[in-house]
Formats: sequence, C-alpha cells, structure tokens
Amino acid sequence: MNKIAELIKPSVDLNQLALKAKKLTKQHFGNTIQLYIPLYLSNECCNSCKYCGFNKDQNIVRQTLSLKEAVVQLKLIKEKGFDNILLLTGEHKSRAGVDYLAPIINEAQKMFSYVSLEIFPGSEDDYKKLIEAGATGLTLYQETYNRDIYKEMHPAGPKSDFDFRLTAPENGLKAGMRKIGLGALIGLNDWREEAIALGAHLENLMKTYWRADFSVSFPRISAAPDGLTIYPISDKDFVQLILAFRVAFPKVGIILSTRENAELRDNLLGLGVTQISAESKTNPGGYSDTEADEQFEVHDNRSLEDILSVLEAKGFDPVIKDWSPVFNKVKKIL
Repeated sequence: MNKIAELIKPSVDLNQLALKAKKLTKQHFGNTIQLYIPLYLSNECCNSCKYCGFNKDQNIVRQTLSLKEAVVQLKLIKEKGFDNILLLTGEHKSRAGVDYLAPIINEAQKMFSYVSLEIFPGSEDDYKKLIEAGATGLTLYQETYNRDIYKEMHPAGPKSDFDFRLTAPENGLKAGMRKIGLGALIGLNDWREEAIALGAHLENLMKTYWRADFSVSFPRISAAPDGLTIYPISDKDFVQLILAFRVAFPKVGIILSTRENAELRDNLLGLGVTQISAESKTNPGGYSDTEADEQFEVHDNRSLEDILSVLEAKGFDPVIKDWSPVFNKVKKIL
C-alpha cells in the first residue's frame, strides 16, 4: 500500500497533510458527523486475548443479556435520541451466537434505522441469517496484521485463527452486508506497519465490493494489562494516521470512539473523522444498573446533548439517522 506508506513517513508535513484531509473530508462528507451508540450484549468469551478485559481467564462479573433485558436497554438508548446502534458481544457462540443475536437484532431494527454488529467472525451463512434479522453493517478488527504478534496475543480460543478472522469481512460482504468496518488495535505492533497492512486489506476489498460502504477505525490501547508489552503511539502520530487514511481513501468513513478523550475528538472533527460514538458503556446492561464488568475504560463521558452542542458550535451538521431500510428495497429494484 504505497500511498499509505508515503503518507505516514516521519518526514511528512502534517500541516499540509491536514489541509488536504480537511478539503477531502468537506468535499465528500460535507459538514456532517454521524453519531452512534454501542450496546454490549455479552461479556462472556472463550478467548485468551492478552489485551482484552473480557479474556476468559479474567476474574470478572460476566453477564449475557436476555432478550427481555436487551429490549430494555434498546428502549433506554432510543429515549436518549439515538437512531444508529452498534451491537457487540464477546466470542462465546454457545452463549451469544447467531441464534441468540437474531431475535435481538429483529427487535433493534424495529426501533433503529441502522443496526450494525461488532461480534465474532462468522461464515457467509451466519451473516445471511443476521442480515435477514435486520443487521445492515459489520465491524471486525483484525487487531494486528502481524502473524507472529497475533499468535502471541491470541494463545487460545477460536480467535487464534488468524486467517478466518482476516477473511470474515469478505464473508459479510458476500452475504450482503451494506457496510463493513475494518481496523487494527493500535498498540500491539508498530503503528506504521499496521497502517500499511490495513490499507492493503481495505483497498483489496474495495476493488471487489465497490458497491459497499467502508469505514476504518483505530482503537488504541490506553493502559496495558500486567505483563503486556505495547507499542505506544503519540497523539501526533495518531493524528497523522487518521489524516493519512483520509487522503489515501477520500470516500471511506473514519470512526473515532470514546476510547479517546473529548479534547482530541473535538480537534479531529473535520480533519478526516466522519463518525463518533457518544454516551458509550462497555459492559452488558450498562445503560441501567448492572454489576457486569466493562471491556475498557471510556475517556469521553459527555452526553449526546453535550456533543450535539459542540458539533453545532463548530459548524457541523450532526446526523442521527444514517440509513433507512426502505432504501435497501430501492437498491434491489435498481
């Protein structure tokens, strides 16, 4: 991925890169910023990922929401004003697999215009069932594209299969997912190596599935668990990473979650970022009383109302509703 490789060199003029990124963002996305909220359905997992709070060996309070409990959470989120929801689980298919997810997705699509998933990697048939239930998007991070580090970070569990995870986004596309999100967990490896590999993965999928919408995200580890060696990335390099992807992929959405602090998120608006989360809770049942443990600490705890005020003060147009299912019927006719 030569273009990304050139744009992430230390010698790149960040001011010039920022100007290009700002121009391209405005050209392809206008002043819009899409907002979404995550709902964690389960923190049960059968993997041993060394960096994750849901690691099966962690002594945490586990919970998988029942359908009734999930609907309560969905209603609470809807009352906040959101219309774009991301459903997440750990990787424990016997507790939170396709058959578990389908009825929850079906209830979610009755309330929300856009229902996307960040779950275990699946087969084409798995994703077809979830699409039939009402899912319209899939996010799946490779975590790291370095095979040796991947093996070290995932010593046990189904997630240890590097190749299946790598090909799962394409399974989703074959099944008919309208939007695919890719990413790498920044901190497991040198960020520049990950950026080049992620860019190549994205470019390859875009060439074949050019009708789909794509997005990228760069979640980064803010605190390393005991015994885990991480490759930290400075805020300056993190900004360069986002700017580089905007310039290299002008039409691809770039997502920035509440892993990042409010100041950084606000400053990156208009410089490549097109979608942000708000009011995020990373534990099952987090939007009401729960004892379940979270996956990671959130660093931007502002309400949707507060974020909307910031966006409007900066001249951005907040987009709560991203897509209507009726457009899928139009697309089929065309």
